[in-house]
Amino acid sequence: MSGVKDKVVLITGASSGIGEAAARLLAEQGAKVVVGARRVERLEKLVADITAKGGTARHKAVDVTKRADVEAFVNFGRDAFGHIDVLVNNSGVMPLAPVAAMKVDEWERMIDVNIRGVLYGVAAVLPGMKARGSGQIINVASIAAHLVMPTAAVYCATKHAVWAFSEGLRQENADIRVTTISPGVVATELGDDISDAATKEMLVGLRRAALTPDAIARAISYAISQPEDVDVNEVVVRPTASPL
Repeated sequence: MSGVKDKVVLITGASSGIGEAAARLLAEQGAKVVVGARRVERLEKLVADITAKGGTARHKAVDVTKRADVEAFVNFGRDAFGHIDVLVNNSGVMPLAPVAAMKVDEWERMIDVNIRGVLYGVAAVLPGMKARGSGQIINVASIAAHLVMPTAAVYCATKHAVWAFSEGLRQENADIRVTTISPGVVATELGDDISDAATKEMLVGLRRAALTPDAIARAISYAISQPEDVDVNEVVVRPTASPL
């Protein structure tokens, strides 16, 4: 993956799942990765593992719902490596429940992490990328950006917002590559915070046919590895056996 080697890649939500898998794969391919999440102990282990295998990685705690945190994370990456080539906005939460359950606090959490977190990330990296005349922003959305199902109305709304924002960002910036990755069902911790019992059981059923996080990591790597004049706008990755 010559297009990945030596690129500086920042990844949010990197303490587990897709973010962790992407950090490991990209570092193996020669990228310099900066990983962020709230669970610092997991980040420390991830960086130690990558370094032990000859890769280059740094970590910093970040809460993507706080703009100052995201700016500090981006500044940390820039200070460490001089510039930023790629931002992977990967943090996300999915506490599904029927709308009538009125879990308004959970709605607000999804809006804060899934939408504001993406916006804060873009706001932090875009000026530097524009000044350099190059860069790539990869936003991890979901198959939920393309369909709606019971219990997922708010989650689908947030992921559709990510898709729509990404397309608008792409249209406005001819010098910046913008990619949306839309995973189907993946075996990660996403959804572990579901408080509605029936919905939690439904998710268990859906995950009987699920991708592993490395499948999405490979899609992220594919988008980054393309020549600079090639912008992979969207990749939808589903389990072969999944109806969704």
